Amino acid sequence: MAEMQKIYGIHAVQALVESRPDQIVSAWMDCQRKDIKLQQLKKNLDDIGVRVEYTERKTLDKLSSMGNHQGILLTVKLPQERTEEALKKVVKERTENAFYLVLDQVTDPHNLGACLRTALAVGVQGVIVPKDNACRLNATVCKVASGAAEVLPVYRVTNLVRTLKWLKKEGVWLSGAAGEAALDVFDAELSGSVAIVMGAEGKGLRQLTQQQCDQLVKIPMADKMESLNVSVAAGVILYEVFRQNK
Repeated sequence: MAEMQKIYGIHAVQALVESRPDQIVSAWMDCQRKDIKLQQLKKNLDDIGVRVEYTERKTLDKLSSMGNHQGILLTVKLPQERTEEALKKVVKERTENAFYLVLDQVTDPHNLGACLRTALAVGVQGVIVPKDNACRLNATVCKVASGAAEVLPVYRVTNLVRTLKWLKKEGVWLSGAAGEAALDVFDAELSGSVAIVMGAEGKGLRQLTQQQCDQLVKIPMADKMESLNVSVAAGVILYEVFRQNK
């Protein structure tokens, strides 16, 4: 049986209804609320064949572990990760500049979820992770991602170095984040087809991964700060890519 998770909140539910309706198993709605946004969600769920159960707010509070459910909660199947073959297909068939986030052995589900949420916000087309020593999509990741995990493709590849080499051949410029880099990220060229490569919590990029990057960039910081959390650092760099391409 597929593993289940709960998605709640108007924005997260609407995103899932629009992007992955096949993942929805059941729906609950606050019987006391009659506002327009919830009524529209009810219609959208009816249109895709999902029956809505009405219940009391205290039940939704319990189901969401006191989360900000805003009167709506879904039970959904966990999103499926995608394959290396699927990645190659979409890269080859793209009709616009590529924009990917590569996470090299990021193992913390909270960091992965936060990275997914930011990546979706700036228009990243997919997140690439290695097969081994990397967090998988689970309920914690999905909860932190607040709906992004159900929308943004996560590609798990067998050999990350080999995949990076292939991306370069396809015209994708690889920029790796490294504290020891000489180039400030705000001075780097990040327009066009790009992939941002981030290292693991505490360890940073592996040497072999660094060697595949076309350039290494650093985030300028005050002298007293040594490094940023990987999801925060990814957010800074991804928004700089977004700014340059916008």
